[in-house]
Amino acid sequence: MHTPDPDGADRASRDASLTLGLTLPTDTVLYLLLPLHAAAFGVSFAEAGLLLAANRLVRIIGYGWVARSYERSGPRHACVVAVLGAAASSLGYALLPGIWWLLAARLVWGLSFAVMNIATQALATALPEGAARRSGRSRAIIACGPMVGLIGGALIAEAWGPHVVFLLLAGVALLGLPFALRLPAGQGDPVRGAPRFGLPARIDVWSFVQGMALDGVFVLGLAVLASAALGGAVGGVAVQGAALAAGGALALRYASEIALGPAGGMLAERYGALRMLVLLSCASAAGLALIGLGGGALWVGALAVVLLRGLLQPLPAPVVAAMHPGPGRVPALARLATWRDLGAGAGPLVAGVLLPLVPAALVYGVTAAALLAAALALRVSPRPPTAPR
Repeated sequence: MHTPDPDGADRASRDASLTLGLTLPTDTVLYLLLPLHAAAFGVSFAEAGLLLAANRLVRIIGYGWVARSYERSGPRHACVVAVLGAAASSLGYALLPGIWWLLAARLVWGLSFAVMNIATQALATALPEGAARRSGRSRAIIACGPMVGLIGGALIAEAWGPHVVFLLLAGVALLGLPFALRLPAGQGDPVRGAPRFGLPARIDVWSFVQGMALDGVFVLGLAVLASAALGGAVGGVAVQGAALAAGGALALRYASEIALGPAGGMLAERYGALRMLVLLSCASAAGLALIGLGGGALWVGALAVVLLRGLLQPLPAPVVAAMHPGPGRVPALARLATWRDLGAGAGPLVAGVLLPLVPAALVYGVTAAALLAAALALRVSPRPPTAPR
């Protein structure tokens, strides 16, 4: 794939971001509605945690294959197929209740997201100049879809039930096709000659913990704790307004990416992406600890986490791109995403099993301590991962 000019890099990054932004609500809204309406989907609360983890777990296995497929087919063809897969998975949530059908839909979404995730990060970092700026703008664009989807999905679910929501989201996902068709044709960035998966560097360990904490335990736990705080049930019929409260909090997470993602990219350009990543991760750990305390601290901690996550989200890709210039960039981004998905896949399983049994303060306290330790470890300049022999 030829090296783009700055305008071409900006345009390709924007189109890839719009493609992902229109399909991502099919996943983020499920994180809101499945724990609160598990019975309506024909699953238990524990099975809901498994389903929310499944799409990430398949990516752990499949990211290497997806990255090589991306190289062969290029961004345009790969993302067109991924959009169709996203729409199909949303139809599955709406029409096919029960653990096995829903699991199949989650696996289809997992591979579809993997393609679009690699495309957005690879195209944003295709030129070293302005990579952090493009990453920040990309995160802001992508976040628009989930933000609107969470609020709209909560309102529609309150009135007509959760299945109608996913019928509508399947149509929204198909709106990403025109943007996918505008992506560069031909082969994608080269990924051959690099290990699919190696021993984790410190940045990979951080990615695992960040995924577990901010994309796993936080997201699933927030829906559960919000429902409990409002006096509702979990896994059955939630109280009126619990979905709106949790949906509003989760939507604010994406609103913060829209408002603060570009600022995070500019701060990274000025002060260094790695330095900002460490500082914001430490602050996020403090917010997680507050959530576990419940009561008013729950909402203060949730607000802190969602705002800090908006600043944090654009930073990992530029950090890894700087560590792995040249042909190693896309494999390193795929490896980072693999470790993040491993953590984010474990997060819902941990929360789904422990939150009904263990005090929330302990679950969130241990999670916060792990994120703090992983962030502080990055103060020492991380080394590239070791390839398996």
